[in-house]
Amino acid sequence: MSAKPAPAPLLIACALGIEHLALRMSDRSVGGPVTVLRTGMGPRAAERSVARVLADPSLAEAAVLATGFCAGLAPGMHPGDLVVAEETRDPRGNVPCVGTDLLVKELVRTLPGRTVHVGPLIGSDHVVRGPERADLLATGAIAVDMESAATLLSAVRVGERPVAAVRVVVDAPEHELVRIGTVRGGISAFRVLRSVLPAFFEWHRSSLLPRR
Repeated sequence: MSAKPAPAPLLIACALGIEHLALRMSDRSVGGPVTVLRTGMGPRAAERSVARVLADPSLAEAAVLATGFCAGLAPGMHPGDLVVAEETRDPRGNVPCVGTDLLVKELVRTLPGRTVHVGPLIGSDHVVRGPERADLLATGAIAVDMESAATLLSAVRVGERPVAAVRVVVDAPEHELVRIGTVRGGISAFRVLRSVLPAFFEWHRSSLLPRR
């Protein structure tokens, strides 16, 4: 009897050391094969890092999920809220996300009481401040970060695979963050990011099921 092929792994990409730390502190006991990649900050770093890692034959068919912190664009968003992307956008194109409904369901189950926002996630090459939020909100996006769009675009260019993006709001119109270092003080965004992996693993398991 021939051995079953190993399941496709999961690649979780984040940019910052503080994000990587939160994910490393998460419980991985319920998950399958997973690689957590710190890409470095900005879209170019994310694109290069993801393309390099997916060139490894052991990760060639990996599902890819971009995560970390983001800036909320809509009034009423708060630090610690979750954003599940329906698609990621940047000037080079849009990438539809897979399994959005499942991610929302699992995040609500894993983090009861946390608000989950669903909509387009837009990429930027710089930290967005002040009035620029309103301009991006007018495009229909609900949140912005610097790496998710580049991560998913790079992933699908290498080869067809399930992709998704989940971000934790650390900065919002009424709660603008002065510097990312304040996350180290223990704000809610870090604790939320530390708790999301079970939902990511459920998404990954679902993405391995045969398509009908």
